Amino acid sequence: MTMKDWRLVPWLASAALLLSACSSAPGPRPAPEEGPSGTSLSGAVVEQRWNLLLVGTSERLSMPETPFFRIGRDGNVSGHDGCNRFTGQVALGEGQRIEFSELATTRKACSNMEDAQRVTDMLETAYRYLIDHDRLVFFGPDSRVLGGWRESN
Repeated sequence: MTMKDWRLVPWLASAALLLSACSSAPGPRPAPEEGPSGTSLSGAVVEQRWNLLLVGTSERLSMPETPFFRIGRDGNVSGHDGCNRFTGQVALGEGQRIEFSELATTRKACSNMEDAQRVTDMLETAYRYLIDHDRLVFFGPDSRVLGGWRESN
């Protein structure tokens, strides 16, 4: 190696380290840092009503009522899956980590029960989130897009 080549080694090592840190593969599932244990939640996802936009990357559901949810500062979440009301807990952590737990729903029968279950499954599977303007996207542990929500006015 020439002297010029040796000057590139620190730069290449830094670039490799940066790329490995930005990997889309999730690491071990760390426990969320904030949650229903009395800690007050904050951030753009909190105290906002989110209406369902898409399931997956492109599928729109036709439901009798628009699915939505709202996360309170106390870590409680409530909403509607398009058929039934639900409540539960949510914890937020570093790196836009999100975890819904203890989801409970009413048991009203409707013609779109499978779609309502898909909405609930999306919440229960959510691992990370991303907010872009008025859109909220949930990702699973495998970095797959689970669905999208739109901020309600």
